[in-house]
Amino acid sequence: MNDMTLYLIIALAPLAGCLLAGLFGNRIGRAGAHSATILGVAVSAVLSLYVIYGFATGTRAKFDENVYTWLIMGGVDFSVGFLVDSLTAMMMVVVTVVSLMVHIYTIGYMHDEAVGYQRFFSYISLFTFSMLMLIMSNNFIQLFFGWEAVGLVSYLLIGFYFKKPSAIFANLKAFLLNRVGDFGFLLGIGLVLAYFGGSLRYQDVFAYLPNVAGMQFLGTDLITVTCLLLFVGAMGKSAQFPLHVWLPDSMEGPTPISALIHAATMVTAGLFMVSRMSPMYEMSTTALSVIMIIGAITALFMGLLGTIQNDIKRVIAYSTLSQLGYMTVALGVSAYSVAMFHVMTHAFFKALLFLAAGSVIIGMHHDQDMRNMGGLRKYMPITWLTMLLGNLSLIGTPLFSGFYSKDSIIEAVKMSHLAGSGFAYFAVLASVFVTAFYAFRQYFIVFHGKERWREAKHDAHHGDEHHHGLSPNDNPHESPWVVTFPLVFLAIPSVIIGALTIEPLLYGDFFKGVIFVNHEAHPVMHHMKEEFHGAMAMVSHSLASPVLYLAIAGVAAAWLLYVAKPNLPAKFQAAFKPVYTLLDNKYYLDTIYFNVFARGARVLGNLFWKVGDTLIIDNGIVNGSAKLVGAVAAQVRKAQTGFIYTYAAVMVFGLLVMVAAFFWGLWFK
Repeated sequence: MNDMTLYLIIALAPLAGCLLAGLFGNRIGRAGAHSATILGVAVSAVLSLYVIYGFATGTRAKFDENVYTWLIMGGVDFSVGFLVDSLTAMMMVVVTVVSLMVHIYTIGYMHDEAVGYQRFFSYISLFTFSMLMLIMSNNFIQLFFGWEAVGLVSYLLIGFYFKKPSAIFANLKAFLLNRVGDFGFLLGIGLVLAYFGGSLRYQDVFAYLPNVAGMQFLGTDLITVTCLLLFVGAMGKSAQFPLHVWLPDSMEGPTPISALIHAATMVTAGLFMVSRMSPMYEMSTTALSVIMIIGAITALFMGLLGTIQNDIKRVIAYSTLSQLGYMTVALGVSAYSVAMFHVMTHAFFKALLFLAAGSVIIGMHHDQDMRNMGGLRKYMPITWLTMLLGNLSLIGTPLFSGFYSKDSIIEAVKMSHLAGSGFAYFAVLASVFVTAFYAFRQYFIVFHGKERWREAKHDAHHGDEHHHGLSPNDNPHESPWVVTFPLVFLAIPSVIIGALTIEPLLYGDFFKGVIFVNHEAHPVMHHMKEEFHGAMAMVSHSLASPVLYLAIAGVAAAWLLYVAKPNLPAKFQAAFKPVYTLLDNKYYLDTIYFNVFARGARVLGNLFWKVGDTLIIDNGIVNGSAKLVGAVAAQVRKAQTGFIYTYAAVMVFGLLVMVAAFFWGLWFK
């Protein structure tokens, strides 16, 4: 099998499963739909592992070829093509392996859905295909196609329960906010086409970069403007402040898509794009500083919101926002390989956390409110253990995968001298405590303490047939194997993959020739390589750094408030009511967006309609011109009396005017 055929099979196998489940779902039934889609994604996953093995052992070379020419316009080639290198291979493995686990998990999670089972499998396979097209692209047009396709499928998946008003609102919110980011992204691609050699193929654009160094655009550095516009697209897709507000609401969709889209794949598209464009971003220190500061704001302030959530999925959603902020900070300090390393480790432990949360939701009969849980450890041992491992990885416990990637990001920020790096270092350090607190707050509330479903309800989803909860005499039960198998599988890389891959990914040759860093201008990775002495040395080094102790303090605070002294949180809430209100209202960003942009657009629309359309165009130009002609005609008509003496008088008057004009001309000649 040649390389082109191999990559075509990897990309198209999920699409084949999607079409079978989507077009013939009623004929092949539920079993046929999930079998077809799982087979398609499994083929992609196995072949992706084969590809990354080739890059890891040095037996596979970079592949960059066009597959199909869509059109040639004005000398610009719009093609479908594949660029497969070590960066692409890593993302292919993450996307397909997590997607495969999500497909298997969905069989159990969606088992009780009366309608939409085949449709859901079709959607998640279509999403996998779209994501593969995005990460395998070798040009901006195909990148944009994949970019928009994942946005479209996420809209369909978030609004899967399309009869629920909250789901309709959530998917529309996600779609519109992504459009804002995508508008900037499209403008950035437009600048690339206009000024970077007239080609949209990555290799041509990167080769042309020396020619645009120092070039101005609207009085500003062209490279900086282009990089920032492309990053606006990443802010939308990767949910960075202030375009982040769609992601927590997207929890309205079924739990499997929370794991697939909002942990491992779609939200990492922006991070992947910036890493892929590293030759461009290395030419603009200003753009890197902006990226770093936005990531730092997202990491800290979104993590704080996770500390007060009561919905089990929303805690993990805000955790995702915070971790995406970490990755963005790493991009800003030119530690692209560290950012992508955290993308990989985070994909496994965050998918694990989402799926474990889904298992809890199944056990609680689709009640997502943590205030109705407690003491689930003895009823759901597999879910308890896997969620504990996921949380330990999330907070950066030494020897766990999250420790290696998260500590590397903090170390990179510490070594950076970019403008704003001091604030970024404070933000990522403070986020360590915040992350440990909200992660173990959730863990202690759900798995320890008294069994609160036996008491009064806090049913945030009252009246919703999907969230009815347990009755006081019911006992939760462990989920079936199709749900617990993906949890156990994902728990393994959540624990071990960091230690196994840190050296080749960050300090070896795995990303050589793929990710470009100007070590003279941005020497962070160079200094980190000098100080790296192995995975075990990192563990011993952590004993002397504040990071480990901040994490321990966060866990201890969560234990004190939610296990030892469960009456304290209410007192803190009362004592710090303004702060709690601010966090509960999510910094009022939703309110501002709704009142300024949504209502503002409505006011502007009414203004344009009533003033522009009705008053000026309809009543002024169209009807007004007709009325003016009618008014003039009405006055002229009065002169048409029909009497001969009137016309004779007009003729005599006209003759007198002509004679007067004639003599006037002679007099003044």
